Amino acid sequence: MQNPHYQFTESGGVSRRAFLFGTSSLAAAALWSSRSVGAVVAAPRFKDYPFSLGVASGDPAADGFVIWTRLAPEPLTGGGMPGESVEVSWMVADDERMSKGVRRGKTVARPDWGHSVHVEVEGLKPDRWYWYQFKAGNQVSPRGRARTMPAANAMPDRLNFAFASCQNFEQGYYTAYEHMTRENLDLVIHLGDYIYEYGGRDNRVRKHTGSEIFSVTDYRNRYALYRSDPALQAAHAMAPWLVTWDDHEVDNNYADLISEELDVGVEAFRRRRANAYKAYYEHMPLRRSSLPVGPDMQLYRDVNFGRLADFFVLDTRQYRSDQPCGDKRGVECDEVMNPDNTLLGATQRDWLKRGLSGSNSEWNILAQQVMMARVDRVAGEKVAYSLDQWPSSELERRDLVRYMGRPDVSNPVVLTGDIHSNWANELWVDFDGLDSESVATEFVGTSISSGGDGVDKRDDHGSLLNENPFVKFQNSQRGYVACSVTKKEWTTRYRVVDYVTRHGSPIRTRTSFVVENGRPTLNEV
Repeated sequence: MQNPHYQFTESGGVSRRAFLFGTSSLAAAALWSSRSVGAVVAAPRFKDYPFSLGVASGDPAADGFVIWTRLAPEPLTGGGMPGESVEVSWMVADDERMSKGVRRGKTVARPDWGHSVHVEVEGLKPDRWYWYQFKAGNQVSPRGRARTMPAANAMPDRLNFAFASCQNFEQGYYTAYEHMTRENLDLVIHLGDYIYEYGGRDNRVRKHTGSEIFSVTDYRNRYALYRSDPALQAAHAMAPWLVTWDDHEVDNNYADLISEELDVGVEAFRRRRANAYKAYYEHMPLRRSSLPVGPDMQLYRDVNFGRLADFFVLDTRQYRSDQPCGDKRGVECDEVMNPDNTLLGATQRDWLKRGLSGSNSEWNILAQQVMMARVDRVAGEKVAYSLDQWPSSELERRDLVRYMGRPDVSNPVVLTGDIHSNWANELWVDFDGLDSESVATEFVGTSISSGGDGVDKRDDHGSLLNENPFVKFQNSQRGYVACSVTKKEWTTRYRVVDYVTRHGSPIRTRTSFVVENGRPTLNEV
């Protein structure tokens, strides 16, 4: 369904009386309850419209969700806000016109957090849609739509969601998001590369402002540039998002505190990562549990959709080992078998295993960044794996795949981004054994815009697929992946656009796959 309620209006369908709220809710105040706010401006005046970056919701639960905005009347030059805290009112309603308010309150947009607002709304009914809106001074935000998840013991009939990644602003328009807003989705999952850190380059579709980004202000301005896109704003406003990062939110191919080019020391990169993580939190609908502390941020978490699905949102950057072999795209070497190599780190890995084996959901979904299937990139006897992906920590990868094959882990499905192409993979216990069993499936989504106009590869039985028989589909067009899940089966549709370097591309389903409950194999339809 297209998002009809995302409008930039002063009134927004909310009367002044609707915003004369009483006592602020504890949930809204909780974000800053342990920190001194100081003086708060209750009736601010703005140089321009302060809600220029739109609104968003995320991390939904059965009784609520996070709602987000950021006050930024001059979004591309630091935000344009004074160095003062500002009072922001919010309301959640039963109806799109915002005439039936069910939760309301006031919170504070603080200058040390970019005047961003994160309200953890609680006390709502499960498994239903709501609308929300903010007000600061005499300015009212666009409306957003969010939903609560089904109750923990409920078995919903269906879950519809889409996942996306890699949206380089310079390389294309966000046409795919325009089409995504017309889908009937319960949830959107973003798997990383929300921004790109590179400096602006001429002769591209659009241009980054400034050079490569390092400071908090740099990262804030870059997020503001991306958030200025109306298609991205509309996609955020139509449904709650689950977000995680990959590398470009900090630095391409970084690993823990190691930069891509090894051109800065650990302490300098620690400062850059702290700046990047802070700006990421400021621009995402995340809970207080993800509030960063310096260069550290708790991002892995789980969200359940009743007993139909559990989402395990992973972080494969913050805790990972450096890419082995001195070549991030090189051939296999002995270093990949180092038992200390990791993408998850021990704490996150143990949390994931406990969650998988303890889940009572029909489908267990890993929302993560880099490809788990061990794809050989060259034909013949030689092998070459991407060492920025899971094969860089081969023993950990094998151990996790075997764990997903346990009888107490129900229907594991891996969602992946990163590589600007579509893939459909069966995850085999032994990728070298043609008679090995598949224990899980992996759907890899292409980019929204990164890489520019894509290519429809129809070589479905060429050397890549012959070399890797567990790969059932590969395609390099742009777009997103839409999934429909019932207790009986999972359906994935690869939604592609023909071009992104100009506006107006139509969208179509390139192919679809069905996975039956209890049978982790891919059936193309």
